[in-house]
Amino acid sequence: MIKIYKTKNNVTEEINDIEVNSWINLYNPTDEELEKIASLVNTDKDYLKRFLDEEEQARIDTEDDIKLIVIDVPTYERNKVHTLSVTLPLIIIHVKDYFITMCTKNLNVFNDFISGKIKDFDTAKKSRFTLLLLFKTATMYINELKIINDQTSRIEQSLKRSTNNAHLLKLMDLQKSLVYFTTSLKSNESVLDRLQKINIMQMYEEDMDILEDVIIEHRQASEMASIYSSILSSTIEVFGTIISNNLNNVMKILASITIVVAIPTTVSSFMGMNVPLGSLQNNEYSFLIILLISVILSIIVAWILRKKNML
Repeated sequence: MIKIYKTKNNVTEEINDIEVNSWINLYNPTDEELEKIASLVNTDKDYLKRFLDEEEQARIDTEDDIKLIVIDVPTYERNKVHTLSVTLPLIIIHVKDYFITMCTKNLNVFNDFISGKIKDFDTAKKSRFTLLLLFKTATMYINELKIINDQTSRIEQSLKRSTNNAHLLKLMDLQKSLVYFTTSLKSNESVLDRLQKINIMQMYEEDMDILEDVIIEHRQASEMASIYSSILSSTIEVFGTIISNNLNNVMKILASITIVVAIPTTVSSFMGMNVPLGSLQNNEYSFLIILLISVILSIIVAWILRKKNML
């Protein structure tokens, strides 16, 4: 899919045809669409296609007049059970007259740019657009990390009262998301360091200030991801033990109840054998006496088990 946008009179609008200083956004592009963009920027289709691999590492690449930046952006992966936070590579391409973005799916990171919520956004200012996109990516990471931390806290409260493995599996999914985030943020940091050291795109003094803010935000996100990942790993280990202990306690109580309940059965079975019971045999209260004996023995055994913290 190809979407084309251009800023006119400080308003970003979607347009039908590619124009100079327009922003061309490709997501899940077909071979025909890649061929069209490749012809536009005077490069080979396969050169662009190889960057659409979902495992592509964040990096900077240049070829002739094309300046290409690959960064990892947070998004969601849905399945039949739940939604998992993951990252996908976003390809940013600078050419003389166009600003091009490519990804395997439509990303939420563009929403505020399209809706006009980003201050000083102009499709003609390629360097500024790149930096604002990087800054927005960093804030998305931080927001997603806060959501993951909140979900972790809620699941922890549930695990304190539950022996259900579903909560523990959800924590493992959150841990997987944090691993994706930690790895992607480190890769993004290396790209930002290169942007700061090499002159890959023209930046003015104000752009350099934005780049500094982007680096700070990414470092904050990276530190948050590392801390949350460490905490979550410990939490999963602890609550795995707690669930096991809870299950053991349930089995211990059930075993104790079985012992207490088995006593009346044992007494009645013994008394029901074809053996002489003396005076008790012809006593009209024999049933009540046997029942009382069973109850007393059950109470005594239950008291003993309770003292040993087994019931």
